[in-house]
Amino acid sequence: MCVCQTMEVGKYGKNATRSGDRGVLLEPFIHQVGGHSSMMRYDDHTVCKPLITREQRFYESLPPEMKEFTPEYKGVVSVCFEGDSDGYINLVAYPYVENEALEQDDLPERDQPRRKHSRRSLHRSSSGTEHKEEKPGLASDSTESIQEMKSPRVDLHIHSDVPFQMLDGNSGLSSEKISYNPWSLRCHKQQLSRMRSESKDRKLYKFLLLENVVHHFKLPCVLDLKMGTRQHGDDASEEKAARQMKKCEQSTSATLGVRVCGMQVYQLDTGHYLCRNKYYGRGLSIEGFRNALYQYLHNGIELRKDLFEPILAKLRSLKAVLERQASYRFYSSSLLIIYDGKDSRAGTFVERRPEARLKRVDGSVPENLQDGSSSEPGSSGQPKVDVRMIDFAHSTFKGFRDDPTVHDGPDMGYVFGLESLINIMEQMREENQ
Repeated sequence: MCVCQTMEVGKYGKNATRSGDRGVLLEPFIHQVGGHSSMMRYDDHTVCKPLITREQRFYESLPPEMKEFTPEYKGVVSVCFEGDSDGYINLVAYPYVENEALEQDDLPERDQPRRKHSRRSLHRSSSGTEHKEEKPGLASDSTESIQEMKSPRVDLHIHSDVPFQMLDGNSGLSSEKISYNPWSLRCHKQQLSRMRSESKDRKLYKFLLLENVVHHFKLPCVLDLKMGTRQHGDDASEEKAARQMKKCEQSTSATLGVRVCGMQVYQLDTGHYLCRNKYYGRGLSIEGFRNALYQYLHNGIELRKDLFEPILAKLRSLKAVLERQASYRFYSSSLLIIYDGKDSRAGTFVERRPEARLKRVDGSVPENLQDGSSSEPGSSGQPKVDVRMIDFAHSTFKGFRDDPTVHDGPDMGYVFGLESLINIMEQMREENQ
């Protein structure tokens, strides 16, 4: 384990080198709404995730026309545990040196990080009891499990100004208001626990550097959708393939080619994010999926009808691109749909403070919650939206890494999911004109 005795949190330089005991302190990506492996914040425009070689190679070989719909690939960093002056273990990134860090593909499958995006501790003040016990790092004298620790004395500035609330299975609001998406905390805790258990044998890990696709959104509303009618890769064991097929059969993956994997949507009436996770998404019927999409496009005051056209335009464009990608398969990948909760058709928005409330009288924003500013619109004057494909650890195409299985034609399971999304949104638009 790479532990430096005098490291201080907050004094790592972005372009540091290990020779000078400097590095980039990784912080939790607080807007992670789905996935398995923890996505970490590297800087304002960049996130990183545990490297799986297949995913890295896929990013490096993307067709140019797909790059508009995927995060920019920015390279690789080496990551290790380091102790700070308070005795906590943090994850710190350094420039990658060849042969220095083991690749995740070198590990048995059970030890590989499950894929995708976050958390580290993010607790700052009066959160609920459950989350008060989730802390920012691992104590240097802890066992393999993450131990209960006090919050660090150093302010890491990794909280959100807007609190999050988790919706339970009965659609009731949890009384707990926390400063990060609760799924990000779950992912990061599991990631640190896995890495901690391997730390005796492995000193360094390779992480992918990727574009932070929500960095230009003030209040990012994110919908994570698992796409396609099949989720297991060609190399999956019979047992894993059977598990994945069962999940698809029992969810809207089979009927629609898409299912909800996670969601956060900013609510103008409360000033909070509302969150859903993958377990909620797995249990949805077709009508339930429609309702979830409606909820994602609703700001607590009104349905964001202005989002229909820009999102539909992106989805249609992506569909056209994927229909031209013969032999490509994107098994287990997700699609992110993103818009800014700070946008509103009235050109007003709620200040980023937890106590903000709106009165549901005529749908207008009270004067004390207006600042006279409007959101940054897209080039066409429409609200800014984004659609990105993520998670390519099980993707393949003809000639890729000498994969033995070659598929014909485009990924029709994925295309079917896009068609379902487009049809549902078009119906919703017509019903709410």
